[in-house]
Amino acid sequence: MGISPVLWQFLVKWLHNSALFPAEASTVAPLMDALYFFLLGMTLTGLFLVGVLVFGFSIRYRKEKNPVATQIEGSTLLEATWTIIPLAIFLLTFVWGAVLYFRIYDPPPNAMNIYIVGKQWMWKAEHPGGQHEINALHVPAGRPVQLTMISVDVFHSFSIPDFRVKREVIPGRYTTVWFNATTPGTYHIFCTQYCGTQHSGMIGEVTVLTPDDYQKWLAQSTSGMSLAQNGERLFASMGCNACHSGNAAARGPNLAGVYGTKLTLTDGSQVQVNDAYLRDAILNPSQHVTAGFAPIMPTYQGQISEDGLIDLVEYLKNLQSNYRVQQTLMTSESNQAAPTTPSGGTTETVKP
Repeated sequence: MGISPVLWQFLVKWLHNSALFPAEASTVAPLMDALYFFLLGMTLTGLFLVGVLVFGFSIRYRKEKNPVATQIEGSTLLEATWTIIPLAIFLLTFVWGAVLYFRIYDPPPNAMNIYIVGKQWMWKAEHPGGQHEINALHVPAGRPVQLTMISVDVFHSFSIPDFRVKREVIPGRYTTVWFNATTPGTYHIFCTQYCGTQHSGMIGEVTVLTPDDYQKWLAQSTSGMSLAQNGERLFASMGCNACHSGNAAARGPNLAGVYGTKLTLTDGSQVQVNDAYLRDAILNPSQHVTAGFAPIMPTYQGQISEDGLIDLVEYLKNLQSNYRVQQTLMTSESNQAAPTTPSGGTTETVKP
């Protein structure tokens, strides 16, 4: 492009400092900006070259100096040059963009997961430890954070410009994106998909804290029960433990340790057990019948809120043993078997 690396870095830094572009506050932001400025540079270079050629030809071949059209023979070398060079640039841009795309949408295995629920017109963040936020999100600096997002009404789009993060939030389906914030501070959240009359007010803030300050915030903001604990209570109250007890004679498959594995279904296909699969299996069980089991599970469509589904998914993700499931089931059966006195009396359990 004819621009020295030092001058190029100066221009990029000037653009950021002049408030024409958002700050680079995540690890992926400089990579995104490098591709963006490369495309911008190629565009300006092409514009300059075409402008110079048009201006030069209009002067050289103006009517006064060239009243009769001149036949110009083709040049194979020239045609090959202006074909091969742009093709090489396009291929470079494609590979560069593809590598960056997979890096952005493929979170690291150690990424901390936070759930985002979008609705007209607010963002709700749910942390695994039980912290809940409205139009706000607290994250630690220097740690990968994955956002698992879903909408309860219409299409939204979750965007943090300073992190170069933007992802569609879709009803009935989880979408994910991740980032690693580098600089403590406060950054804007926007909805970039028109979602109704108050779309412009669907905003929020991300607060990036140092690791120590983030731990303090977690301790001060807990609701007392984690998402997994809420999911365990919901799992028992809905009677799921009756069929998914882990016993050999259970009518439903064993769910302990199933997250992250591959299941074989009755049609012979295999599926990866992830957040999206667990959610869909709860709402549409007839489409996800595990091999060796009958399709007897009822659908819970419309019976569980999106928050409840998140609690159940988080509980099943962390379920490594059926001990508590069986204990809860035994307690429930014991309470049901206990005789009760007539109305107005007390309930007593008959001991053997």
